[in-house]
Amino acid sequence: MPTRSAVRAARGVRDILPAERASFAVVEHAASEAARRYGYQEVELPIIEPVELIERGVGSDTDAGSKELYRLEPHGDADGESAARLVLRPEATASMVRAYFQGNLNQGAQPVRLFTIGPLFRHDKPQHLRYRQFTQFDVEVIGDPSPAYDAEVIEMTWGWLEAMGIGRVALELNSIGDANCRPQYLRALQDYYRPLRDRLCPECQRRVEENPLRLFDCKEAQCQPFMAAAPRITDHLCPACAAAFDEVRRLLDAAGIEYRLNPRLVRGLDYYTRTVFEYQHEALGGAQNSLGGGGRYDRLAADLGYPDTPGVGFAGGVDRVAYMLQHDLGAVTPPPAAEVLVLPMGEGLDRAAAQVGRLCRGLRPTAVDYSARSLRAKMRAADRSGARWAAIMNAEEAERHVVQLRNLISGEQREVGWDALPEALAR
Repeated sequence: MPTRSAVRAARGVRDILPAERASFAVVEHAASEAARRYGYQEVELPIIEPVELIERGVGSDTDAGSKELYRLEPHGDADGESAARLVLRPEATASMVRAYFQGNLNQGAQPVRLFTIGPLFRHDKPQHLRYRQFTQFDVEVIGDPSPAYDAEVIEMTWGWLEAMGIGRVALELNSIGDANCRPQYLRALQDYYRPLRDRLCPECQRRVEENPLRLFDCKEAQCQPFMAAAPRITDHLCPACAAAFDEVRRLLDAAGIEYRLNPRLVRGLDYYTRTVFEYQHEALGGAQNSLGGGGRYDRLAADLGYPDTPGVGFAGGVDRVAYMLQHDLGAVTPPPAAEVLVLPMGEGLDRAAAQVGRLCRGLRPTAVDYSARSLRAKMRAADRSGARWAAIMNAEEAERHVVQLRNLISGEQREVGWDALPEALAR
């Protein structure tokens, strides 16, 4: 009879096993602590969204809004909604703005500070640290146009990376103007690139006319030499945008946060206006060197059909930050699965062992070894587990309601009554 091949994970996704999950837990805990310290409240967002939310929010000409979307299989839902109009979310900001209005958060005190940590999806060729399912830390401030909130988001997320001890991070900063000054800049950009069109990659040839700001997103080698001499958007800012950018810089300077100006930084989504920023780590190199970034998106709410409402936010890649945490500081040792192991010796002790486990769990994470292995085999496994104590008992000891409590670090062992276990484990 032929052997069936084993079913493996889908291409581009991976399991986060305990050793790596420990690093993820550090990153996520630091993110939550940083956000709460600045007064942000946590929300949970659905992973499926209407395709219109993504196409109208991030832009159909962006990677996230076109070729990277995971669309659900077409079929008729019970309520008549076509699943063809649903997608797995590729980013969280549009969803957060939708939730802000749909949940009537716009009716309370403004602005509203929100954060979330969760999975996102991109249908793209998998690469190192670029997976089809990935995790992001997302923060948003919705409801006020002050550039002080731009600086606050940067200061908070800078502190998130700093608190974990991740070094060699460079903050890049730019302003991409707004509807008042960007059209004139786009015309200047088109005037520069049109004579070069035949020397650009096919995608950039199209973008010269349809979305010239996306020219700076290109990673093709043939297009790189032309970027240096391209017009700088910061030379075309209107007075209001220039004043807002100056204020962001003053606030970052006052906070002691170092940054470098990058006039070609535009980020990869169409909803950004004015401030944009990105954290890059020198060890990553190449096109995948970003740990996260964000910016202001004052036009997004209106693009989604809601009242015109300003906002600013950030999205950080938990996968990449966890990777750099291990790269910079070494592997994060996961805590032991259990601090106490209950090791019954012989048959018929399952109920007694379970009761001892319940008593120990009142104070310490505890696992019971119900296997039929010998005590010697159980002790070898206990020594490898990282647990601190082993509670060993045979049938006679179970009858007397006592265990032999062994300290697996010092080797000390003594008899302890079941009722005295919480006190003994508290030491």
